[in-house]
Amino acid sequence: MSDVAALKDLVYKYNSLKLEIGKVIIGQNEAIDHVLLSILCGGHSLLIGVPGLAKTLMVHTVAETLGLDFKRIQFTPDLMPSDILGSEILDETSHFKFIKGPIFSNIILADEINRTPPKTQAALLESMQERSVTVAGHHYKLEKPFFVLATQNPIEQEGTYPLPEAQLDRFMFSINLDYPSFEEEVNVVKSTTNDEKPTLQSLLSAEEICDFQHLIRRIPVADNVIEYAVKLVSKTRPNSEFSPEIVNNYIDWGAGPRASQNLILGAKANAAVNGKYSPDIEDVQKVAYSILKHRIVKNYKAEAEGITEKEIIKALF
Repeated sequence: MSDVAALKDLVYKYNSLKLEIGKVIIGQNEAIDHVLLSILCGGHSLLIGVPGLAKTLMVHTVAETLGLDFKRIQFTPDLMPSDILGSEILDETSHFKFIKGPIFSNIILADEINRTPPKTQAALLESMQERSVTVAGHHYKLEKPFFVLATQNPIEQEGTYPLPEAQLDRFMFSINLDYPSFEEEVNVVKSTTNDEKPTLQSLLSAEEICDFQHLIRRIPVADNVIEYAVKLVSKTRPNSEFSPEIVNNYIDWGAGPRASQNLILGAKANAAVNGKYSPDIEDVQKVAYSILKHRIVKNYKAEAEGITEKEIIKALF
């Protein structure tokens, strides 16, 4: 199949996926878009929202429609790295045998990831970047495709451990889930208080997802779009060549090179699902907020004056 035909197939499958997910998840269109874009780019996503906004249900529904192996890990203060990665046990022949943990799956739902200490959070670092794990000196490759979709509650801070910057940087997108509109909430209540359960179809295979990931990487990008993305990221770094006054005043640390890579990959994917053969600056801007907001660190002045990441990123455009 030619790349042009494959792109048309991607657009059709993407729209079919959204319709299928829409049978269960009402509203949250931008969040669904960004979760699917991150999967098509081979990236990970962090979903942030108050309880009851269907974060877990969204991940479960996406996994079901993609036909991928899915595991849910409930992060708690007593969770150990071996509970995620697996561990070696002594079998009846007195040999050590490795029992795989839930990380050996295509989609991992890391539920309330900030409820576990840094030692356990760090167990995900290698798997998210290298698609492999090391246990007791032995190296194990993870199956492709592999995604971590983590959830986080932004309001309940008691008994939580903030994610370190190195961990946050591994997430391609940080996605905020907002309250539904009045009409959406009416539809949610109608659809969830009856006895009917929608039947979901599996629309993609693991092999097709890997093929689409390679297709997106083959999409050409004009030099001016790459330069725009890199300049946008450079603007987030205080006292750099391009940084505006708002960044110099309110930001301690800006985004690193991984943000530039993700901006271009995200722009490629956004262009592809909209039937375009190459991304433009508008595609970069479409994904910029969710890619940059968890990679900039505000200072005390910004906190005191109530300056949000959204205001700062908007000023960069």
